Amino acid sequence: MSNCAKYFVELTPPSLGDNTGTIDRLAKALAKKLDAWPAAPVKRLDRFASVIRESNHAVTATVCPGPSGPVLVEVEAGDTASGAMDPALAKRVAEVPPALWGNSGLGVALDVGSTHLQATLHDLADGSELAKGTRLNPQAELGADVLTRIHAAAQPGGQERLHAMLVEAAQGVIEDMCFRARRQPYEVTGLVAAGNTTMTHFFLGLDVQSIPREPYIPLVNRPSPFFARDVGLSLDPEAVAWALPNVGSYFGGDLVAGIVAADLHQRPDVALLVDVGTNAEVVLGNREWLVACAGAAGPALESGVAKMGILAQPGAIEGVRIDPGSLEPALKIIPGPDGSTPKAKGLCGSGLLQLLAQLYLTRIMDMRGKFRVYEHPRIFESDEGWAYIVATPEESASGEPIYVDEVEIDILLRSKAAMYTILRTVLLEVGLDFGDLSAFFVAGAFGNVIDPETAITLGMLPDLPRERFVPLGNSSLAGCTKLLLEPESRPSVEAVVGRLTYLELNVNQALMNRFSAARFIPHTDPGRFPSVPVWH
Repeated sequence: MSNCAKYFVELTPPSLGDNTGTIDRLAKALAKKLDAWPAAPVKRLDRFASVIRESNHAVTATVCPGPSGPVLVEVEAGDTASGAMDPALAKRVAEVPPALWGNSGLGVALDVGSTHLQATLHDLADGSELAKGTRLNPQAELGADVLTRIHAAAQPGGQERLHAMLVEAAQGVIEDMCFRARRQPYEVTGLVAAGNTTMTHFFLGLDVQSIPREPYIPLVNRPSPFFARDVGLSLDPEAVAWALPNVGSYFGGDLVAGIVAADLHQRPDVALLVDVGTNAEVVLGNREWLVACAGAAGPALESGVAKMGILAQPGAIEGVRIDPGSLEPALKIIPGPDGSTPKAKGLCGSGLLQLLAQLYLTRIMDMRGKFRVYEHPRIFESDEGWAYIVATPEESASGEPIYVDEVEIDILLRSKAAMYTILRTVLLEVGLDFGDLSAFFVAGAFGNVIDPETAITLGMLPDLPRERFVPLGNSSLAGCTKLLLEPESRPSVEAVVGRLTYLELNVNQALMNRFSAARFIPHTDPGRFPSVPVWH
């Protein structure tokens, strides 16, 4: 037990203005005494956090030296600093990996998404990619959204069940990739994972109940590297894993991975990253400073609102071009696994947006989203306003027409207005304009499928030179891959989290005025979109 020490600390209670995770709150206080951030065994975090919360944030921490720095091995309620130390506690140092993964064996980059798990398998000796893998997140059977899953986790045995579902899915993806690469899971010596804050907690087997409750404090934001076996993964017995840090309840490690993928934290010039999912999450800055915010802009853009909207899948209309003379559409439909083109099933997000832009450019509708052409076989008056038939019953898989009406158009215009307003507001908060951006990174499936020309026509993205728009694809997976192959950069990523400022987008009158102005195509101020024709 030599060199182990006890420290009594009285922590500042959490508040809406301080989103430091419960474990991080203690680690931060100890770092001031130790001149180093202490690691903590992942399988002890739940109990440590319970003690901190139940003791009104006045606790005694036992810290022992480890191969890579101090290790938090015990947390006791109240002041027990003068009491005897249990010699057995020193053995817990071995529960934290002595170092990061090396450059031998296999490595896995894992994006723990709420809908899908996506991964890549690499040879750590040369960095080569050996296989890709994906699997639906099985937690979806308990709830499509994160809040429903958090509620399910509160039921008896719920937390353990959701953790097991996620780990089994991750194990399955890894085994599938190894099989295709003719390798074995026990060869995997390193893993880097990222997900939103809730998914990260589920993956680590940690309590999630404080995440959606005021003051919205996660159990941990900065988990230490851990042995993969400690979360239930069957890899090399000494395989080291790391889950990217979160910034708060609603800013997760997946977005931190996006910052890494775009090198936003190392750029000398100002750039912006937007990731559209359930929310539109935005990061702005360079190597000197970073600010972030999030706002609701995603569901309609993910086709979660439109009656004819579906997720991207075979049969989904992902692109629409309307002939300006005949006003007839040409459809781009996602093919089936065999490469054949199935009948249309609905419109995915990119198809909805391109349809909206085409309706405007062909002057079928005006800048308000109201129809101005009525005499055409594909245009009719539905129960919810005038509508345009994208696919006739003969062209549709269901035998029913696929169309979009003025009510749905209004929903889409609100979503695009929310997106533009979020982007403009975060820039105004730091005294910049869109023209100051050297690059505009668009992450996620949205970034892969959205055509900048379409988004600019609608006034959803700013009218910038097109070469500044950079699609990143799955930026969470790309960031994990980079960190997997460059483990020495982990400390710099943790430093990013420490200097990132989160902006709360309060609903004030100025913001609402910006939103109202952005509800038109492309905007009430056409000077902001000089490349877009204006129809009144």
